[in-house]
Amino acid sequence: MCQVEEDYQPKLERTQAHSVCRKCVKCKEEQAAVLIRAGDPYCRSCFREYFTHKFRAMLGKTRLIFPGEKVLLAVSGGPSSSAMLSQVQQGLGQSAQKKLRFLPGLVHIDEGGALGLSLGERQRLVSELKAIFQTSGFPFHVIPLEQVLDLPTSAVNTTPPSSDRAPDCYKAAGDGGELQQGGALAEPSVHEAQTRSLQQLLGSATTLTAKEELLRTLRQHLLVHEARTRGYSKLLLGESCTRLAVRLLTCVSLGRGAHLAQDTGFSDCRFGDVTFVRPMREFSAKEIAVYNHMFRVPTVVIPSLETKTLEKASIQRLSESFVSRLQQDFPSTVSTIYRTSEKLQTAGGGCCEEDGRCLLCLCSLDTAAGKASALQARLISEQLCCQKPAGTVKVEPSPPAGPCCSSADGECGSAAGGAVCCSSEAPEKKDLQKLLCYSCQLTLRDMSSVAHLPQYILTEAQRRKRRSLMKDEISEFLLEEEEGSS
Repeated sequence: MCQVEEDYQPKLERTQAHSVCRKCVKCKEEQAAVLIRAGDPYCRSCFREYFTHKFRAMLGKTRLIFPGEKVLLAVSGGPSSSAMLSQVQQGLGQSAQKKLRFLPGLVHIDEGGALGLSLGERQRLVSELKAIFQTSGFPFHVIPLEQVLDLPTSAVNTTPPSSDRAPDCYKAAGDGGELQQGGALAEPSVHEAQTRSLQQLLGSATTLTAKEELLRTLRQHLLVHEARTRGYSKLLLGESCTRLAVRLLTCVSLGRGAHLAQDTGFSDCRFGDVTFVRPMREFSAKEIAVYNHMFRVPTVVIPSLETKTLEKASIQRLSESFVSRLQQDFPSTVSTIYRTSEKLQTAGGGCCEEDGRCLLCLCSLDTAAGKASALQARLISEQLCCQKPAGTVKVEPSPPAGPCCSSADGECGSAAGGAVCCSSEAPEKKDLQKLLCYSCQLTLRDMSSVAHLPQYILTEAQRRKRRSLMKDEISEFLLEEEEGSS
């Protein structure tokens, strides 16, 4: 039994603080300039070789990008995406030993309208990014987020790849072609009405958590549409290991446990012809910050929805604060979470029909649960909460006479001639929930109205609804496949 005067032998020893004034762990000659992890001091040149080798090994061992393939780099201006751009520039340089052999292009999504930035502030940030893009020599595109309101319905459809390439034909692809130099392409103009519509869409989300998820979904749709129209088959995202660790905990908290493999994996092929690739997922935020500082990689600080918010303002912000504080006391926190995400896979391969995918995130629907599941319990609770007391007469509001009620200028947005009001065909929230996965249903639940959703989402929802009704009508005439038939 423990005693107060008990003398413990031997006494606990204090851990020695690591000093940077040591020899490099790799070359054993130069003085260390950076201490990445405990016991891993690197000099300046060895750290650069370590960083470059780590990036190229991440792309090379997967053999996902073929020589001569067009690859689109999504650059937000932050530290991680800027470091990714710097690595691609070095890999395509003449002095590179093992050159990268794909054809890169750059894209930046201007989210200033959603953040409420002034026109002058948006132009200043875009001009700083353009200066960085022009020095790279790659063709680049700056797309305002307002363009997501004008996307076609193909943005929420899965398009099969044009040609399936086997892994053994990687070397047979050849050296590709010459790197095409380019500058800025034609940029779409932004109108004030589009900015107001985008702000109304985000304003309809009552919580910051729903706003961030909605913004992330719209950004994905716009990136996929841009890659498809420009002919790019791969889309490189600059998400670091730290960011993916935060994303993993956020997805679990938001009910996206079934989609962790797509949201945090190295590659994400849910869109079919466009594959998301995360080559920076092996780098921590500390490594990226040190690399950008030592080698003067230019970055642009752009505010986000989380800027100047409390740590409990949203689930994303709370998860980030939790991981950051835990990482300070336990340096292996991020790597442990990251290694866990590497082992995750989607049951069944994630292949399903178009109607079996979520309307927003395009992941497979995970709502086919049993009667005793948590999802059914939540739906029953919502029905009971919304149920009116007995004897209550519900009075439906009469439709307004004259112009369309959902448009500020009095013109219907769905019908060209204004013959049919858009409010008469707009899907209700309960109809949209049937087409969404569990996590996207939570996001939709935190929205006050679905009338501000982009038209391509509402149109696709109507198409799926009509298709489901037609299938129910002819279900008795369809032949069912036998279980033993092939």
